Amino acid sequence: MKKLSWMVFAIGLLTVMTHGCTVIDYSRDPMLDAHAPWVLLPIVNHTETPQAGRRAEAITESLLYSQGMTQIRRYPSALQDGSFILGSDNTLYESALHWAKEEKARYAITGTVDEWRYKVGIDGEPAVGVSLRILDLQTNHVVWSAVGGQTGWSREAVSAVAQKLIKRLLEEVSVS
Repeated sequence: MKKLSWMVFAIGLLTVMTHGCTVIDYSRDPMLDAHAPWVLLPIVNHTETPQAGRRAEAITESLLYSQGMTQIRRYPSALQDGSFILGSDNTLYESALHWAKEEKARYAITGTVDEWRYKVGIDGEPAVGVSLRILDLQTNHVVWSAVGGQTGWSREAVSAVAQKLIKRLLEEVSVS
């Protein structure tokens, strides 16, 4: 009996070690057209970590390409100039949304970063919290959304944890 208890404990520990601590919620979405024009809008930074939103954007863009979304364009970097100086991601978001509509994009992906840090303590585990949403720019409705939080192990990079989390969120998008 003691041997069986040890084996169950070891399997449980292994499961926790390989998955970390993750919480994900997402909406069910209709099938979205992968061949329609897509844009990546700013991911708004709600953390105290500078440029966390830009880091999440870069990860999101790369993951979308790796999943076959080749028709995605990123908002022009020229829009960042004034908003970065003023520190307003919301101003940047509004400018980028206006640009996306002028470009006749069909879908826009955007979101927020709510946590991007190493936890305080002896282990200093990385922790990331992200929400993503896809807007149908023709109807101005959110057609898909997801939110998740994940922590990693003390020797993991925040960006690695973010990549895992964002990848899991994007895997729930249905495109044809």
